Amino acid sequence: MVTDVLQPRNVLVVGMLGIGLAASGDWTGIPWGLLGALCAGIVPAWYIEWERARGSWGDRHVVDRTRRGPIFLVILASVGLGALAMVLGHAPTGILVAMTALWAMTVVLLAVNVFWKISVDSAVASAVPALLGVVHSPWWLLAYPLTVAVCWSRVALAYHTVAQTVAGASLGAATASAFLLT
Repeated sequence: MVTDVLQPRNVLVVGMLGIGLAASGDWTGIPWGLLGALCAGIVPAWYIEWERARGSWGDRHVVDRTRRGPIFLVILASVGLGALAMVLGHAPTGILVAMTALWAMTVVLLAVNVFWKISVDSAVASAVPALLGVVHSPWWLLAYPLTVAVCWSRVALAYHTVAQTVAGASLGAATASAFLLT
């Protein structure tokens, strides 16, 4: 099913590998991409599954926005520590900027989530092709139909409204603007 393949963690893992590769220009960016994927995608997904298994949440979607705070804090800590490791390890600028942009996106998602349920899945699904489009090639923007599919699935599954997915996707696309400052 397309919604299983296009889960944010899967999209983010592949995207971070591509950003690491593009940022370095050769294979040496792959370990940096793996670190980014671990910190921005795998650790947060693991935390969600761990809490779900403990009975804290009904499913991985955590539909009650009032229960999402701990997730955002784990993401911020994980991405922040990953970015720090990248700074200390002299990672290519592009992957570090991507991590910083994802961290900033998470701060905004957390702030909005306090009063409104914005779609995190849509934000991630939009951020990845936008970041790849800026770091590597504008051709990556042709992947936006996949973002639309993720947004559609969030609405079709009744997890979000159209406005919540559009807001998330818009925020995700805006993360690429961090590269305009470098």
